[in-house]
Amino acid sequence: MWSAILLSFGVVFLAELGDKSQLITMTYALRHRWWVVLTGVAIAAFLVHGISVTIGHFLGMTLPARPIAFAAALAFFAFAIWTWREGSGGQDEIRTVAEPRFVLFAVISSFVLAELGDKTMLATVALASDNDWAGVWIGATVGMVLADGVAIAVGRVLHRRLPERFLHVLASVLFLLFGVWILFNSALGLPTTAIAVTASVALTAAAVGIVAWLRHRGPAADRAREADPVEAPDLQSGH
Repeated sequence: MWSAILLSFGVVFLAELGDKSQLITMTYALRHRWWVVLTGVAIAAFLVHGISVTIGHFLGMTLPARPIAFAAALAFFAFAIWTWREGSGGQDEIRTVAEPRFVLFAVISSFVLAELGDKTMLATVALASDNDWAGVWIGATVGMVLADGVAIAVGRVLHRRLPERFLHVLASVLFLLFGVWILFNSALGLPTTAIAVTASVALTAAAVGIVAWLRHRGPAADRAREADPVEAPDLQSGH
């Protein structure tokens, strides 16, 4: 059992580094309390790897990958819209409020849908077919939670350094990109198209963000010059 725990922990932890699950975790950590996100990740990891172990050790069957991918893509589109609406208020800074009741459910459902059929789940299925099923379940769950805990730490650092509205917009764009990628790559089976469309959406979002920043920067500079009229002529003349 201990060998199964260590083996599955190592495999899942390394597989999660740089995976979309870490990006999803960081996206949630940009907007919600770390312990809420980590609780959702732990529950989702427990469920996903429980399904993997059941399939690999007891059932020996496969999941319908494409219907699950379609559901995951739709879920991420919904999360993108929800996040955008949260951050579209008129104030520059959005005050921290109590966690919505459905945040934990959103974290769990998005993780379960994103992980079903993912390489991490497939690895757990393979491990459970040849090793102790309880050890694989424990090791895989702990490995995923720790790997995504790293992403939560990164998200909290960004949360302290960046404006709240920007974080909402960033999270919304990331959710949109996840949905586009899953739709074209996993649901439709078009990896080349998935790369092209996802990159196009990312570049478009970046261009829109730059234009919005430049428009905001102009009035801000004007207000700064009006607030300091003595320094303004010197700045304009180059002295």
